[in-house]
Amino acid sequence: MATPFDPQILAIHSYADEPVLPSARISIDFLRHRFQRNVFWSPENTEESSLFGGDTFKPASVLMPIVAREHELQVLLTQRAAHLHHHGGQISFPGGRVDATDTSPEHTALREAQEEIGLSGNQVEILGRLPQYYTGTGFVVTPVVALVHPPYKFRSDPLEVASIFEVPLAYLMNPRHHQRRQFDFPDGRGSRSFYAMPYQEYFIWGATAGMLRNLFHFLRADLPDLADLAD
Repeated sequence: MATPFDPQILAIHSYADEPVLPSARISIDFLRHRFQRNVFWSPENTEESSLFGGDTFKPASVLMPIVAREHELQVLLTQRAAHLHHHGGQISFPGGRVDATDTSPEHTALREAQEEIGLSGNQVEILGRLPQYYTGTGFVVTPVVALVHPPYKFRSDPLEVASIFEVPLAYLMNPRHHQRRQFDFPDGRGSRSFYAMPYQEYFIWGATAGMLRNLFHFLRADLPDLADLAD
C-alpha cells in the first residue's frame, strides 16, 4: 500500500534565506506603487507542474485579497471543504476555473470570491496580476492581487469553504516563515519539494505558498541579496 502524502508530518528541509522585507514595503501605498511600475524580477519555479501527467492545463484564477485593517494588512485565506475533489481540506485563495462567460482573470477571481465567501466587488480594489502558476493538478492559475476595504461580512459557501481566516501580510512576507519540505515518493519516482508557511492551526503549503512566495519576490525586487550585502 502506498504511503499517504501528509505534508504536515514531513521534516523541514530548509528555510528561505532572503532578507526580511522592510516594513515600508508592507503598506497600502507601497503595494499600489509597486503594481503601477514595471519592475524587473523573476518568479520562482517550484517545479510543481512536473507532477501533472496530462497534456493541457485548465485556466483558472484566484483572488489574493489583502484586507486593509487599521492596525495592519491581512491576507484573507480559506480552508476548502474536505469533500472537494481538488485540494480538499487545503488552504487556498478564493478562486476557481475559468467559465465560458468570464471576460478576464479578474472577472473569474471576483466571481469566485463572490460565490465562495460573499465578497462584493465594490469592496475590492484590484492592484494587478502575478505571473501564472502551473499546478500539479493540471491548472494554470492567474493570481489577481487586490485590496479589500472593510467593513464587510463574509458569507461562506459550505459546499466549497470550511472556514475563512486572515494572516498578517508581514508574517507571510517574512522568509523566516517560509519552510522548504520534501516528500520522497515510495515507488521510487523521485521526490517533491514544496514550500510551507504554517500559521497557528493552519498549514499553508503547495500552490498557495508558491503564489505567496512570488508575491514576496515581487515586493522585494530591487533589494540587495545577502550575497550583495556581504561584498
